Amino acid sequence: MSNRLNWGIIATGVIARAFARGVAHSRNGRIVAVGSRSEETAHAFAREFHVSRAYGSYEALLTDPEVHAVYIATPHPQHVEWVVKAAQAGKHVLCEKPIGLTLAEAVTAVQACRAHNVLLMEAFMYRCHPQTAKVVELVRSGAIGRVRLIQAAFGYSAKFDAKNRFFSRELGGGGILDVGCYPVSFSRLIAGAAIGEAFAEPVAVSGAVELHPETGVDICAAATLKFASGIVAQVSTSIAVTQDNSARVYGSEGWLHVPEPWIPARESGAVKFVLHRAASSAPEEIVVKTDEWLYGIEADAFATALTAGQRDVPPMSTADTLGNMAALDAWRGCEVRS
Repeated sequence: MSNRLNWGIIATGVIARAFARGVAHSRNGRIVAVGSRSEETAHAFAREFHVSRAYGSYEALLTDPEVHAVYIATPHPQHVEWVVKAAQAGKHVLCEKPIGLTLAEAVTAVQACRAHNVLLMEAFMYRCHPQTAKVVELVRSGAIGRVRLIQAAFGYSAKFDAKNRFFSRELGGGGILDVGCYPVSFSRLIAGAAIGEAFAEPVAVSGAVELHPETGVDICAAATLKFASGIVAQVSTSIAVTQDNSARVYGSEGWLHVPEPWIPARESGAVKFVLHRAASSAPEEIVVKTDEWLYGIEADAFATALTAGQRDVPPMSTADTLGNMAALDAWRGCEVRS
């Protein structure tokens, strides 16, 4: 591999564009090819982002020997299919979240990449940002004492359209898979940091879900995660109501409020969160600055792990991915019980 990681992008939607802009500002990556379901959209994307090669099929991109790694930005139900095909083609894989619709699909993706000795990461970009590392550092250091409660929300309001992927069960719609995966992953991350681990798995998940009366996807949902350490997490998501999309971590000696946990400083700059110490009369503002773009940081984390010969990308390991999907399966199971 050359000094820069050659990326191919599979699909050309909104998230693919966000990733392309980020890679353009990365230290270790460049986009050399894009694949779409049509020649027209592939060439339009290539012109927009100055990509040298455009393919009218995903399969054609995977045959390109100059592509070292692929970013999979297809709709949710196609993720596992293209992870497996990319692995079979010998391409390293960064796959948009959720990596699959179920834990079983996620296992298939991980096993395929292991079998073909390629690196796999689920693209939770916020995990790679230095703000997340700083939050974890404060929790590990005992800055807020013993962690007891985590609260995290990610929800938006979308206009109903039965054909839109947000509202289609066939397309993996609903809030839990689309953005509810973020607060679950954050809660598992913090519960792990509190006990000196990379992440922790809940021993119980309970919740309530409102389903759309026409399409049956979850449009508003909340869950409680209980961890063996005693930590309780409250998470919520929605596609029918806008939430504050923040995270809070409460401990015996203080608490943290993270107003922008999910998309911190997308195009570089400063992001702030607040540390409330029980022994202090005034809150402490924590400022994290970076000159790097959010999706570029993610691409560089992947490239760094690949260059180092690691089997996982530390900010989001495959074991972490499987644990997150297990928790999401449990939360989605509340749809049946509601």
